[in-house]
Amino acid sequence: MLKGIDPLLTPELLKTLAEMGHGDAVAVVDANFTAASLGHGKPVLRLPGAGLARACEAVLSVFPLDLPGQPVSFMAVSEQPEGYRSALQRELVALCASAGAAAPGQCEAVERFAFYEQVRQAYAIVQTGELQPYANFLFRKGVLAGTKPRATGEAAW
Repeated sequence: MLKGIDPLLTPELLKTLAEMGHGDAVAVVDANFTAASLGHGKPVLRLPGAGLARACEAVLSVFPLDLPGQPVSFMAVSEQPEGYRSALQRELVALCASAGAAAPGQCEAVERFAFYEQVRQAYAIVQTGELQPYANFLFRKGVLAGTKPRATGEAAW
């Protein structure tokens, strides 16, 4: 065990998130998502006992988002008016805001097939045990800012 690390983050998941670079994306998806076919050739990690909200909370606890911009995408619910969000999608957008990760306006609903294309470009997929349909989010990785150089010109690290 490590101090300060969410216990839901498996060693394999932590390794994958750490390997990702600026602009790489991770998809956190529901149990019904086509992770194996869309994830062919990339890491597909499974958290079968976790719901989407819990898994995203764990990932966002260590994952900086690519700000400013649109660092969060989620699959729009088909056959609903534009702007519709399920209760779970609203919960996740609120989680992003409360974690200081992204404001609601930085979370973008994407049509189902366009979302699949974004996932094809993602670095990794995390498949949860979530049974709620359209419970699929994609997070783009940002950077961690280092400390400012010291007055003498040498790096602080």
